[in-house]
Amino acid sequence: MILRSLECRFLTIALCDAAEPWQLGSQDAATPMMQGIIDLHHDIFFFLILILVFVSRMLVRALWHFNEQTNPIPQRIVHGTTIEIIRTIFPSVILLFIAIPSFALLYSMDGVLVDPAITIKAIGHQWYRPYEYSDYNSSDEQSLTFDSYTIPEDDPELGQSRLLEVDNRVVVPAKTHLRMIVTPADVPHSWAVPSSGVKCDAVPGRSNLTSISVQREGVYYGQCSEIRGTNHAFTPIVVEAVTLKDYADWVSNQLILQTN
Repeated sequence: MILRSLECRFLTIALCDAAEPWQLGSQDAATPMMQGIIDLHHDIFFFLILILVFVSRMLVRALWHFNEQTNPIPQRIVHGTTIEIIRTIFPSVILLFIAIPSFALLYSMDGVLVDPAITIKAIGHQWYRPYEYSDYNSSDEQSLTFDSYTIPEDDPELGQSRLLEVDNRVVVPAKTHLRMIVTPADVPHSWAVPSSGVKCDAVPGRSNLTSISVQREGVYYGQCSEIRGTNHAFTPIVVEAVTLKDYADWVSNQLILQTN
């Protein structure tokens, strides 16, 4: 009865962060990494608008002044030192303003910068994912591993997203640094959750790692983004962020179930 109560509690904890019909922007950021990606996108978009306005004005001005009726005999300008200096320095300054924050963001996304509290290993299979919480594997008899399968298209429960829900979610504590180790067992896979700003490819023969720190409780959906076969779209990823107390209760119950 207690296990059933905990299961219902986790299934209805919060609103879902998933793609919506006719969505144009990004999903709400759940990690500092994703917030940095959104901020960088907005900064670059600002410069793109400036460039669009400037180039559009030059184009309209050229079409207005340099036509046969207004100026039948056009001037033969070979070069202009001032305009050449401006058009060389100005783009360089724009690239500098874009490069500084982007390099900092790439550095933070490149590896694990903070000692993680929890390590989770995701193994890609056709067409499911086993997950292993390595910190709790004290012996062969006691380990925290489970398989995550897609809920069939014709068997979803009320409120579940079609082809995005799984039978076993990845439960993590909110506001905690996590290390994700991603590796495949057969063909190339990818572990991608847009709300967390993570897309880690799994290449056969090696293990890749990334770090996330979910800042708010909720349910976050992702999908494999590697085209590796007919059912590559039917291996979704569901991450559920809960409080530290609820996470400890979930780990304890999972260990009890797997031991028995």
